[in-house]
Amino acid sequence: MPNTSLAIVAAASAAAGASVTALLLSRSRQREPFPAPTPTSTLKEPPSLPAAPVPVPVPVPVAVSATPAPTTTLLPPVDPSGILRYGFPGPIADTLSTPSFLAAFNRATRNPHWVAEHFTAQSLLLNNASRRNSVFHEDLTVPPMFRAKLADYARSGYDRGHQMPAADAKWSQEAMDSTFVLSNMCPQVGEGFNRDYWAHFEDFCRELVKKYPSVRVVTGPLYLPKRDDKDGKWRVSYEVIGNPPNVAVPTHFFKIIFAEEAAESPIGKVALGAFVLPNAEIPNQKSLGDFEVPIEAVERASGLLFGEKLPAERRKQLCREVKCEIVVREFDRSRQQSGRVGQNSKVAPQIAPAGVKW
Repeated sequence: MPNTSLAIVAAASAAAGASVTALLLSRSRQREPFPAPTPTSTLKEPPSLPAAPVPVPVPVPVAVSATPAPTTTLLPPVDPSGILRYGFPGPIADTLSTPSFLAAFNRATRNPHWVAEHFTAQSLLLNNASRRNSVFHEDLTVPPMFRAKLADYARSGYDRGHQMPAADAKWSQEAMDSTFVLSNMCPQVGEGFNRDYWAHFEDFCRELVKKYPSVRVVTGPLYLPKRDDKDGKWRVSYEVIGNPPNVAVPTHFFKIIFAEEAAESPIGKVALGAFVLPNAEIPNQKSLGDFEVPIEAVERASGLLFGEKLPAERRKQLCREVKCEIVVREFDRSRQQSGRVGQNSKVAPQIAPAGVKW
């Protein structure tokens, strides 16, 4: 048998076993030709070429089928979702809709998650309300055990800080009254912040209507970590006011500004600005631009999303379109107890010297 046939048979033996090899050998021998008789002629004939080897078929291994084990569906011995038959634990964010703002309320901190407002040059020109006719009141739409109460702020040392300013809702007394609900409030440092720098910041937002026909602002509290001086670790720590402790005191506040170049336009450009301010006394000389942050930073810190449906091609950076500085108004101290009423005098903003910290 030619060497080529042996190699094929050897390979077949390794793959299919001895019985198949014997069968292949038997078949290959039957195919070999008998030797031809010797010719009597004296003429020399050319030597015959060796016969081409007969190919030997290689067997294809056949998988041995085993009876599959019966599949059984394992029913879990527990049912965690069964707790829902007793009610959904939460978290629950109360959606608050008033004539002047839209908000989501945080039952755990007794502060809003966020408060959204909208104003235009026309709405700010209307003067149909007075804050002297408005009173702070509890939000009766929030369950009592999760509600911020007037007593929580009494003698706390903090102002009831509007998240949507009352001055943005002068177009109707009902609208202004709605801004005095405690679900629109957070505890804010009064002197140097709520009555000063924060108030100037609110006025900066209103001034944007001189350039933009429509302005939307989202405001809310933050509870940011602080590095411990002793061990270098970051921790979140904030005060809680009330007796018993009820309302959390934010460490910071944010404002997200959407300045629309064309009101109600699906393709108009929108100037975006994100700012984070500490709930602390801030010198009036501090530049507002120092508090500008990427909008993603506020989203990470708050767990909220701002402008996810606003395409990148429609976005502009607010502080590249306008000068992000505040105009400082010296407030009449004798009238601050009844509200933020500014004098007509203005002081030109100054840049804080290098190295000065708030």
